Amino acid sequence: MVVNLSKGFLLALVVALLVLSVILIQPFLQYVLGAVLLAYALYPLQVRLEEYTSPIVAALSLVILAVAGFVAPFIVVLATVVDSADRILQDFDTDSVQIEVIESQIEYLTGQEVDIAGELVSSGREIGTVVFGRSIEAFSTITFHLIGIALALFLVYYLLKDADDLLDWLYRTVPLPADVQRDLYAEIDDVMWGVLFGHVFVAIVQGIVAGAGFVATGVPNAVFWTTIMIVLAMVPLVGAIPVWGGAVVYLYLTGEPVLAVGLFVYSVIVVGLTDDYLRPFAVDRYAELNPAVILLGILGGAYAFGIMGLFFGPVVLGALKATLRVTLDNWVQLDEVDTG
Repeated sequence: MVVNLSKGFLLALVVALLVLSVILIQPFLQYVLGAVLLAYALYPLQVRLEEYTSPIVAALSLVILAVAGFVAPFIVVLATVVDSADRILQDFDTDSVQIEVIESQIEYLTGQEVDIAGELVSSGREIGTVVFGRSIEAFSTITFHLIGIALALFLVYYLLKDADDLLDWLYRTVPLPADVQRDLYAEIDDVMWGVLFGHVFVAIVQGIVAGAGFVATGVPNAVFWTTIMIVLAMVPLVGAIPVWGGAVVYLYLTGEPVLAVGLFVYSVIVVGLTDDYLRPFAVDRYAELNPAVILLGILGGAYAFGIMGLFFGPVVLGALKATLRVTLDNWVQLDEVDTG
């Protein structure tokens, strides 16, 4: 009875601490998931580098590489968007807005005299008050994201440096035979790489190849649209077609039919080949995930986990499939272990 009471206390304590841990992690869940994904992708490089240097130096080098690889594209995209907005503001000619003509037209139609300029000044004061109040919220949001990024980088570093210790801990802690664990982890590993390579990497390649066509044909804001195509290319049955199709229509309507035809042919042949050849290669080499599963995982994951759900949604469903297969294959063995 004492033993059972002790076990019950320990189980209750574990549950309570798990609940508290979830509450602590929840605000930074996006960054934690991002760190896990990035560390997983970098782990093969960590293993290679540890052959020549210490785990600490290898992990630190990879974190620096990850920062450079993420921050540089982000800055380019952000600078492009800001530059586009700045050009729009510069091109807007305020003198062309004839406020007096508009006021006279309103008075003629309604019989009411209006003062648009005065209303704009009054609205400007109100907007300024709102913006001042929102600036505090904006500062808090920026601070939160900076803390989240710093947390993610620390997690990536320690996940890489202590990866072997973490694997050993899993083998000791998970109540499954070692051979069953190896089988399960191998299946989940295939799912992870199938999603990373077969959907994320292929989407990046497809978006960049399509973006090169935008640059060559002079489509405005090519970097911004390239980013959109990379995101859409991860969604089965959708891909980058809506974006490059819209660019083809845009070129045609702006009096560039030759460029429109050229972009159309380039997108159908070259961009299409990246999907037709790279994606089947990844599916054959890693886990075979049905497009319906991928689509459900992406959409459901985005609602459940936010932006990181685009990656982890398909992984969760693929891991469920892998777990079910390993469970069925080893069910009899597990019964023998329990009875033995």
